[in-house]
Order: sequence, then structure tokens, then C-alpha cells
Amino acid sequence: MDGPFARNEDTEVNSWIKFGMRLGVSAALHPFEYSKTLIQLGYEPIAAIPSTSWTGKPILKLPNIFQYTGHIKRIDGFYGCYRGLAPKLVGSVVAMVVSERVADKLGLNQLEETKDDTDLSEEDEYAQFKLNLKRDIVVTVSGIVASHPFHVISVRMMAQFIGRETLYRSIAGSIVEIWKTEGIGGFFAGLVPKLLADVACLVLSSSTIYIINKYCIKDKLARQYNGAMMQFGFSSLLYPLLVVSTCSSVSGSRLMAGQPPIMPAYANWVDCWNDLQARKELKRGGSLLWRSQIRRSPTLSAGYVPLPSLARYQ
Repeated sequence: MDGPFARNEDTEVNSWIKFGMRLGVSAALHPFEYSKTLIQLGYEPIAAIPSTSWTGKPILKLPNIFQYTGHIKRIDGFYGCYRGLAPKLVGSVVAMVVSERVADKLGLNQLEETKDDTDLSEEDEYAQFKLNLKRDIVVTVSGIVASHPFHVISVRMMAQFIGRETLYRSIAGSIVEIWKTEGIGGFFAGLVPKLLADVACLVLSSSTIYIINKYCIKDKLARQYNGAMMQFGFSSLLYPLLVVSTCSSVSGSRLMAGQPPIMPAYANWVDCWNDLQARKELKRGGSLLWRSQIRRSPTLSAGYVPLPSLARYQ
């Protein structure tokens, strides 16, 4: 059947196919995301080795993301590298479904991209930009809020590697654990900095791309590269908020990774930000291939965390 209805169906099918492909890539790369999460939490199980920086200055070099992932595999095996994947995938599906439903309920249907932007008048182009940005914000916020409980579960499942606990073994068991120990607030630990990072990145990158493309760049290929560069730049700028979100997601739990001396007791995410900023650790995990040891505050004995077996956490 031809017409708008058929086109809408094709668009929906294509979006789900693309979403499925993204899930597959996310699952395949999960071991590296797992390692990055532990690095964001400040966990360094492998001692740094003497090396030199690009300028020839002596430094202590930490293992890169591949060596870190290899360490996890040696401890927990191949399947252990995929700890926390199930809630992550469930959260992605929930975010996709809920965000699209919310956008449709608000009448924020996505506009079809015009083949040639020169066909649009200046007013129409600006109106299209505003509508798409408004829809993207609604989709981002609703998706993050709906999926955040699964994000918290996923992060805590991965954080169990530090203390060798088994509190978060399944999604259902994790929900019971969080509800009993922290209540409803535990499901949304670290939500605010994550929202701030994603929404700010979306608004800043979309606005900058629109302005640069309108006044400076006319070539379509150059516009694609410009978009990728802007998103990467603002993501790097706002990365500290994601580190704070990860730490806040674990703080307050019964996990060893979320308790002193591994992690201070934070009152809120601002307290976490201030502490990490004072110790110059807001960029933990920002560089995955070339990593040097972070100078830690002498008042905190974080050092290198051992791998104990704590019966009291079982």
C-alpha cells in the first residue's frame, strides 16, 4: 500500500532495525564499557609501571583498556566480561519504547529530512531545527528517566567485581535489594548529572552544528564531519558529569565499591563532584589507550584495591 501510512510503517521498521544493530554493537563492546565503568569508579587492580610521557617526563603508566579487560577475563572468565549486560540491554529497549511513546503523545513527530536544504526558506529551516531539537530533548529526557533504574543495576553489577559480592545477580534480585536498602531513590541514584550531561551535549552540539552549517559550511560531506566533531567535542567537555553519575550510582549501596575507604560517603552528586574535583579525578576513564596514574589525596587510602572475599556481603 502506497501513501503516507506505508512510508510511516517503513520508517518505523527501519528505526527498529537500526536500533537492533545498535544493541548488537553495544553488546559486543560491553567488556570495554565494563572496564571503563570500573576505571570511572577509581578501581585500579594492576600496578602502574614506570614510563615516560610524550614530552619525555617520567610518569607511572596504567594499563590500557585492553589490558584492563584482559585482567577481568583472567579473574572471571569470558562470560564474566559481560556482567551487567542484561539490565543494560533491557534499559535500552525501555528507553526506546517509552521515549517514542512520549514524543508521539505530545505530537512531536519527527520531520523527514529534506534532500536539499536549499529548498527550504530560512524561516522553514529554523522552524524545522526548533521542532527537531524539541523532540530530541523530550526523547532524551524521557528515555534516560525511564531506563535509569536499569542503568543503576547494570553499574552495580559491574561494581561487584571490586569487592567480589553477589548482591546484584539478577534484575529481579537487584530490584529487591535496592528497594529494601535505599527505597525508590536508589533507583535514580546519579540521574541528575547524567541528565545534565546528555541534555547539555544535545543542545550545545545541535545548536552549534546548525549555526556553523548555516553560515559556514555548505558541502554535505563536510557537514557530516562537522556534526561528528561537535558531538565528540561537547561529549569530552561534559564527560566529568558522567564520571560523577557512575560514582553516585554506586554510592550509598552495600557494595564495597560504594563505601569508605574505596569511596567516601557522598551526601549528593554535588558533593561527589567537589570531592573528585579536589582530587583531580573528574576525567577518570576519559583516556582509554594512554593512561597515567592519578595523584591521589594523602587523606584517602584508595590506592590499589584488593580482591577480597567478604562473607558479610553474601
